[in-house]
Amino acid sequence: MTEAEIAVFGGAHIDRRGRISGTTAPGSSNPGTWFEEAGGGGFNAARNLARLGHGVRMISTRGGDAAGEMVTAAAAAAGVIDSPLTFLDRQTPSYTAILENDGNLVIALADMDLYRLFSPRQLQRRALRDVLATSRLVLTDANLPEETIAALAKTSAGHGSVVAGIAVSPAKVIRYRPCLNDLSFLFMNESEARTLTGRQATEAAEWPELLRHVGLRGGVVTRGGRAVVAFEGERSCVITPPALPELADVTGAGDALASGFLSAYLSGHGIADCLRHGIAAAGITLRSPLAASEEMSAANLEQALALVPASEMLS
Repeated sequence: MTEAEIAVFGGAHIDRRGRISGTTAPGSSNPGTWFEEAGGGGFNAARNLARLGHGVRMISTRGGDAAGEMVTAAAAAAGVIDSPLTFLDRQTPSYTAILENDGNLVIALADMDLYRLFSPRQLQRRALRDVLATSRLVLTDANLPEETIAALAKTSAGHGSVVAGIAVSPAKVIRYRPCLNDLSFLFMNESEARTLTGRQATEAAEWPELLRHVGLRGGVVTRGGRAVVAFEGERSCVITPPALPELADVTGAGDALASGFLSAYLSGHGIADCLRHGIAAAGITLRSPLAASEEMSAANLEQALALVPASEMLS
C-alpha cells in the first residue's frame, strides 16, 4: 500500500435523502425531490482531510455493486487513497432518510450490516498492520463493531499515533466505552455526550469534567449553534460559532469540524486554535449541499477562520 500519514476507518457508503416538497401526509404518496451521494462519517472526514492537503487512506467494507463504485469514484475525486475490503457478493451499506420540507427527519433506514464483517481479524492483515504502524493519525467512526474499534484504538495508541473517533449517533457512541483511555479525541454532539456519560450538562464548560470522569482524555462537544467545547487533559476552551446567514445542509458538519480540528492538531496547533479551525471547516460544509464540500481547501479554510472568534480558555 502507498504510504499516507492519516488512516481513516469506518463508514464509506451511500447517503440517500428525500425531501418532501409540501406538508407531510403520513401514510400516502408525497411529492418531493431525491438526492444521493457518497457519505459516512469516516469517509466525509477522509475527503475533507485530503482536500486540506493531507495524505489520507480510507479503509472500509464495501460491496461489489454500483453503490460501491460510486464510493470509489468519490474517493478518487477527493484525492483519497482508497483501500476497501470488498465483498463481491454483498451490497454496499446505505443510509436512506426522508425529510420534511423544513429538513426535519421523518424516518430513516440504515442498512449497515456489512460493517459487522470488519472484525478485529481483518486488522491482522499484513497491509493493515503496516498502515497502523506508519500513520500519524488513525481516525475511526462508530460504524465498526465495538471489538474492532477497541483493537484499532489499542494498536494505534501503542504505536504512538494520534487516535480519534467520530461518535456518529447516540446509539453507536457507546461502542467507544471499552477504549476511551486509548483515544486522543472523541468528536460528538451533546446528545452523544449525554449517552456516553449518563449525565446532562447545563453549560458547555461542564462537559470536559463529565467526560474525563468516564475515562476520556480529550474531546469536542458540539451544541448546534451554541458554544462548542474542546478539551485535552486539563486544558479546555469554548467558542460560540458565528451565525451563518444561510444553511444549505447540516449533513457532514460534525465530520468537517473533526477534520479541521485534527488537521490543525497535526500541524502543531494547541486546542484553542484547533477548535477555531474545526468551526471554520464546519462553516464551509454548512454552506454546501454536500456532506463533504468540494470547496474545502487550505486556502478557503484560512479565509473562513477570519469569521471565527477567539477561543475562551477555561480554568
